[in-house]
Amino acid sequence: MKFTRDLVVLDLESTGTWIEKDKIIEIAMIKCKPSGERETYHKRVNPGIPIPRFIVELTGISDNDVKDAPTFKDIALEVLQFIGSSDLSGFNVERFDLPLLEREMWDAGQKLEWQKLNVYDAQKIYHINEKRDLTAAYKFYCSKELNNAHSALADTEATFGILEAQVVKYGEDENLESLSRFNYETRAEYYDPDRKFRWWNGKLYMMFGKYAKQYSLQDLVKKDRGYLEWIVSADFSEEVKELVQNALNSKFPVAGAGGN
Repeated sequence: MKFTRDLVVLDLESTGTWIEKDKIIEIAMIKCKPSGERETYHKRVNPGIPIPRFIVELTGISDNDVKDAPTFKDIALEVLQFIGSSDLSGFNVERFDLPLLEREMWDAGQKLEWQKLNVYDAQKIYHINEKRDLTAAYKFYCSKELNNAHSALADTEATFGILEAQVVKYGEDENLESLSRFNYETRAEYYDPDRKFRWWNGKLYMMFGKYAKQYSLQDLVKKDRGYLEWIVSADFSEEVKELVQNALNSKFPVAGAGGN
């Protein structure tokens, strides 16, 4: 691969995927120079909040692993200096890693203006250049061409064939129900299927309306009971209504395996 400017390839591990609130627990960067030289920056980071159990299972990084690690504020300047004016790359960095890094920099009193740098997002390039539709999935999993695509019956049969192949490839004992584990992120970070409430640091936050992403459910009970009473009477799922009614009665769910 030929290039004329330094390129920094980066990846973050974090306490979750909520860019406005979650914290970095590990950062790795490789600076590749046109000459072929490489520099590596790799550090664990103490997020200052408990690491959710599902993140520990996913990354292998526990609270104990980062208890003596620096906070991001401690390393923000050296991270910024390592990046400098280099071009940037990573997988899904435009939608996650760079916005999260930018927010962490802001919280640390620093500024990362990554939008002014050249960014080569490998995931974005992959999705643009490689088909990810039903026809492509059928060929990948079943090694067959999908004739009559967009015919409801043909699409249904192809989807069933794909599901069968996925059970064999990813399932446990070829059991369909075992594929449900691939919904872990939704279960882990959100309280309800409609994603109206999201866990963070052991509490639930409303993700809609005028208080979206601002206050925990406990704080909202104190701040605006009338708004919560409206939710109970409005067109929301029974699961959400029950949650809010219980909160009004000072009963709050405890974050379990899915909660932060």
